[in-house]
Amino acid sequence: MDLGITGKAALVTAASRGLGRAVALRLSQEGARVAICSRNAETIKAAREQIHAQTGNEVIAYVCDVTDGDQVIDLCNRAEVELGSLDILVTNAGGPPAGMAAEFGPDDYRAGIELNLLSTISLICATLPKMRKNNWGRIIAITSVAARQPIPHLAISNTARAGVLGYLKSLSSQVAAEGITVNAVCPGYTKTERITELAAMFAESGKGTVEDFYRNIEVDVPMHRMGTPEEFAAAVGFLASEAAAYITGVALPIDGGWIKSLY
Repeated sequence: MDLGITGKAALVTAASRGLGRAVALRLSQEGARVAICSRNAETIKAAREQIHAQTGNEVIAYVCDVTDGDQVIDLCNRAEVELGSLDILVTNAGGPPAGMAAEFGPDDYRAGIELNLLSTISLICATLPKMRKNNWGRIIAITSVAARQPIPHLAISNTARAGVLGYLKSLSSQVAAEGITVNAVCPGYTKTERITELAAMFAESGKGTVEDFYRNIEVDVPMHRMGTPEEFAAAVGFLASEAAAYITGVALPIDGGWIKSLY
């Protein structure tokens, strides 16, 4: 299927590994010119080289802390200049610490909101005027299933990521007539490098084997398996496409059926 994004300019944040890198690779495979960023210069350079080697297409790498508003503005301006436009934005950031709601104080929640909610808002505010110039844009925020179905031991994530959905829904109706779609994707358990590391740590702790770690997760997933980064990236690629021009304001679970709610 031709996604119709050949030559489009895309920015994917937190793309040195995991879901961000998978999305950047998918967009590059579809012919987009891609800019990626991370806080770590070495890992983002390696990701750029890997994606370029696999696709042969233009990939630009930046160092940026998405919780720093000035760095975000500089990132988006530089990406627009070097790519010639900025048509697709995929926001992504790491997750806050795990823990129960009463275990954290206001400063902990404030940091989580900076990381997951305000970084998303900052990136969109810096990018939206560039999309409006062309009457075309795709804004896709990577959140979590925790935004749709709170997870008890991820209280900060539940709070901040639900806020992302509220912001995106509010924005989506305000820019829809300008050819700009605004959507969220809510990944469930996906076999990224981070999950592989956690499985190894679980085994080293003596709590069980690597297989036990995966089994404990997969028992709650109707498909009885974890997703792959490639499957996740394919869904994001579709939302970035011309074919998804009439889809906006949605929070799409990519979770193998893990979320139990109707809406």
